[in-house]
Amino acid sequence: MEEEIEQALSVETGRRGETMLAPQEVHKMLALQALGWGAKRISRELGCSRNTVREYLRRGGWRPMEVGGRSGALAPHGEWLAERLRRHRGNADVVRQDLARELGIEVSLRTVQRAVAPLRRELRAEALATVRYETAPGQQLQIDFGSTSVMVDGQPQRVHLFVATLGYSRRCYVAVFLHERQSAWLQGLEGALRHFGGVTHELLVDNARALVDVHDARTREVRFNDRFHAFCRYWGVTPRACAPYRARTKGKDERGVGYVKRNAIAGHCFDSIEALQAHLTRWMREIADTRVHGTTGETPLARFERVEAAALKPLPAKAPFLQVRELTRRVHTDACIELDTNRYSVPWRLIGESVTVIVAERQVRILYAGQQVACHAQSPLRRTSVIERAHLVGIVGAQFTGVTWLPRMPAPTPAVAPELLRPLEQYEAALGGGW
Repeated sequence: MEEEIEQALSVETGRRGETMLAPQEVHKMLALQALGWGAKRISRELGCSRNTVREYLRRGGWRPMEVGGRSGALAPHGEWLAERLRRHRGNADVVRQDLARELGIEVSLRTVQRAVAPLRRELRAEALATVRYETAPGQQLQIDFGSTSVMVDGQPQRVHLFVATLGYSRRCYVAVFLHERQSAWLQGLEGALRHFGGVTHELLVDNARALVDVHDARTREVRFNDRFHAFCRYWGVTPRACAPYRARTKGKDERGVGYVKRNAIAGHCFDSIEALQAHLTRWMREIADTRVHGTTGETPLARFERVEAAALKPLPAKAPFLQVRELTRRVHTDACIELDTNRYSVPWRLIGESVTVIVAERQVRILYAGQQVACHAQSPLRRTSVIERAHLVGIVGAQFTGVTWLPRMPAPTPAVAPELLRPLEQYEAALGGGW
C-alpha cells in the first residue's frame, strides 16, 4: 500500500512551504480517519507532516492550494492590454512599446508576456475554433486545386488536380491539368457541372488570383474577376469566396484534395496524361462514389441520388463558356477595343462608346446598339492588334506600326503574252536538235 501511495502522491509547494497532496491521497487520509486513526499515525502512514494532515482533515476534503501573489503594475490595465493585443495580433513586444509611449509604463517584455498569457491563449483558441457548417442539398459546390508529382512515361511530372465537392452528398469530381490558369478553373468547373448533371445555387471558391481580384480581410469586401463573374452569370450560379487566411471554411474540398492525392494518385505510374485522367474517371466511379463517408455515414453516390440530384438546378443546354463569351468593352482613342491582351478595331466614330463583344467559333463580333459594326478572326497571339483599314479612314496621321492587317485578296497574276508561248520543238531546232 505504501508503494501505491508514493506513486499517487503529487507534491507541490504552497505559499507557506506546506505540501499539497493529490486528491486521491486526501481521500485515503479521510478513509483512515474514519477508521479511527489519528493525525500522527496517518502522517507516518502517508509520509507527510502532521500539520498537513490536520489541515486537510480540517477542510474535510481536497481543495486547491491557495498560492499568494501580488498585484502587478499592469493589473489595472487589463482591458487596454486585451484591446492592444488583438490589434497587434498577439505581438507582446509591440504592446510593451505602446505601454511606454502612451501610458508611460516601463516594464520588461517578460512582464508583458506574463500579463497577456491568458489573452494569447484565447486568441489561439479563437483562431483554431471551427464550427461544422452543413449545407442543404443542391446549395453549394466547393472547388479547389492541388498539385502533386506523378510518374508519367517514366518521368516525374508536376500535375494540378482540380477537385469539386458537393456540400451535401460529398460527391466529388476530379480533373487533371498542367497549370492553374483561369482557363483550367473554368474548364474544370464546366466538367464538374456536366458530371453532376446540374448546377448548385452557390459556388464556394478560395481566393485564387485567377478568380478573385480583391478580398479585404477586414471589411470582407470581395471583387471577383470579370471573366469569372461572367462565367457564373452564364451558368446561373452565385460565387462566394471563403474568408482570407481561413481555407478551412472550405474544408470539405480541402480534405477532398488530400483524399485524391493519398488514395487516387499515390504510388501509381501512368503512360500519359490521358491515361492519368482515365484512371481518375474510373477511380471516381468505382472508389470515391461508393465509399462510406466518415461524416455522413453513407456512400456519396447513394446520398446524391437519394436527395441531392433532384435539388440541383437543371443544367442549361449551352455551349462551353470559353467558346461563347459576351463582354462589354469601351472603344479606346485608337478606335480599338481590348480583349485578352489583343486589340481589335471598330469604326473610329465609336470612340468613347460602349460596345458588346461576342467571342464564338474563333471570331470576335462587335455590336453597337444591337447592330454588328465589326467582325474579326480571333488572334491566337498575345498583345497584337487586328485592324481593318476601313475603320480608320478619316483619322489624320494614323500610324499603323506593329499592326496585324486583315488578309486581303492577292493581286491577280499578269497574263503572259501569247506570242511568248512557243512549242519546245522550235527551241530544239534553234539549238541544233534534241538531246
